[in-house]
Amino acid sequence: MEFSIFSWVFPPCCTTVLIGLAVVVLVLVLGLMKRIKGSNKPPGPFPLPFLGNILSMDFNNLPLSLSKLRKRYGNIFSLQLFHENVVVLNGYDTIKEGLVLKSEDTADRPPFPVIDHLGFNKGLAFARYGQQWKELRRFAVFTLKNFGMGKKTIEERVREEARYLCEAFQNKQGHPFDPFLLLHNAVSNVMCSIVVGERFEYSNLKLQRMIYLFREMFTLETGLIPQMFSLMPWLMRIPGPHQKVFKVQKVFLDFLQSIINKHMDTWDPGDCRDFIDAFIGEIKKANGNPKSSFNEITLLFTTANLFVGGSETTSITLRWAILMMLLNPHIQDKVHEEINQVIGHDRTPTMKDQINMPYTNAVIHETQRYGDIFPMSLFHMAYRDTKLQGFNIPKGTTIIANLTSVLKDETKWEKPHKFYPEHFLDGKGHFVQPEAFIPFSAGKRVCAGEPLARMELFIFFTTLLQHFDFQIPGDQATPCADPVFAFTHSPLPFQICAMENYYE
Repeated sequence: MEFSIFSWVFPPCCTTVLIGLAVVVLVLVLGLMKRIKGSNKPPGPFPLPFLGNILSMDFNNLPLSLSKLRKRYGNIFSLQLFHENVVVLNGYDTIKEGLVLKSEDTADRPPFPVIDHLGFNKGLAFARYGQQWKELRRFAVFTLKNFGMGKKTIEERVREEARYLCEAFQNKQGHPFDPFLLLHNAVSNVMCSIVVGERFEYSNLKLQRMIYLFREMFTLETGLIPQMFSLMPWLMRIPGPHQKVFKVQKVFLDFLQSIINKHMDTWDPGDCRDFIDAFIGEIKKANGNPKSSFNEITLLFTTANLFVGGSETTSITLRWAILMMLLNPHIQDKVHEEINQVIGHDRTPTMKDQINMPYTNAVIHETQRYGDIFPMSLFHMAYRDTKLQGFNIPKGTTIIANLTSVLKDETKWEKPHKFYPEHFLDGKGHFVQPEAFIPFSAGKRVCAGEPLARMELFIFFTTLLQHFDFQIPGDQATPCADPVFAFTHSPLPFQICAMENYYE
């Protein structure tokens, strides 16, 4: 019987383990050597085995982490998040090249396991780039511009909701209150009227629950745990506290499905009541074609995308606007003066007034810039091999457009870290929009609801300032202007006193 020191030290049962370890080590060494030799990739921090650069990131404040890395590695740098290769774009010129000049090269979406688990990737916002996305996008943009459905134009719906919102503020009779729920109710109602054909009373518990579900989804989908799902998707199938995010998503989808079911039962081809009816019409035209982009699944998830995307960011922006009025009463006074001169007190503002109100328009745009509501937009992915800033970006690379680096760029804005409406005014007081103003992102994936959001912001803000003087409650400290990150930047909770004004 042959005997050797090797077989005594390493019994046969350990041989497989040793070979496996050797393979792992070899793969790691080759990966590190490849990184060292480089393949004309953007610079970035050296990744740890398996973890990549996870330990270098604060997922509870990802924009801050990206800003710190930009100072070290420049306007384009690489990261590795577990096995995922990521490139971060910073600064206007870099983001313009990536999202606008090479818009199709970067138009894809990466997998979002926590989003995709229930099928959200079948809707407009998270769909992979291709024919289905193009058809859904074209339909959504056309419909949101209002092609004659119903008896009211979209602007009339917004103006009507602004009046309801003012009544709700008046009912507070100058007492302190948190404007969060009322603002979100109003913005959500605009989307409800467009998508489902009706608005809800602000006391409606279903609408309120949906609003809080939005907030909870954004919070639960932020942090390190969602990143862990990318590495270990099987975690999503085991019990644990992380299952809460899927329960919240499911409740939200069930709510929307019940509305869609009612539309299916009452659909009339001669009476297009809303977005869902229009979508059902496209489903009927497809006549069961399995290759069609229009089916009941894409209807559900596109509707979900519109509800979340069309209410969350706009309502947050309005909260920032009111907070800025509290903290800058001299700016609020100038807005009141312009509203009084152009509109007066008796009629509701219209979009035609915007051109004659440069200062108010500047305040709204500065709110979007300063609030930096959607700091990283939704992540992109390289649709094909491309080059950015001279670096190779392979197909399948996740791309993060750091919008904060543009909206707070010290080379583009005179006072980037202060609320300064003059950023949007020339020397004669005329409104101007700098090229670095890109709160809705840019390129093929620019926000489909941008025109609607702009309309809502102007009409809601101007109508509120037409009727109210916003003040800090006398027994409370000055509110904090630091943002809370939950994939969006929102203000900390604050209270206001909405005092009716009577400017002549």
